[in-house]
Amino acid sequence: MLAHDIRAALEAQGLDPQVGYLHRDRPGRPGLALDIMEEFGAVLADRLALTLVNRGQLRAAGFRTLDGGGITMDDTTRRSVITAWQERKRDERRHPFLGESAPLGLFWHLQALLLKRYMRGDLDGYPPCLWR
Repeated sequence: MLAHDIRAALEAQGLDPQVGYLHRDRPGRPGLALDIMEEFGAVLADRLALTLVNRGQLRAAGFRTLDGGGITMDDTTRRSVITAWQERKRDERRHPFLGESAPLGLFWHLQALLLKRYMRGDLDGYPPCLWR
């Protein structure tokens, strides 16, 4: 879900999510989206997953192993994950570079805008979103 949201933010700024700096180019792989995701993965996605497990909202019974080895979520588990993700994106934090408060769901849009400004030469360097 995070990669999808970041990809959409990059496309909204007119950036190609396929061409990354840190991740090698591969057909169908959104390298730039994965690059930006490095700034948010541990703080948002991993922390959310651990919170859901610790609260007992995710249980082994909510997952099913397929014949080919894949694992899927049942509808109830999927709904709880999506709901928790949407709630998490509404949490407000102060952006470390801009110094203004914004919902977490806008941070990747702000980072895409900052990357675009850097690429145009408006900024001396790309300011990554560093979490404290």
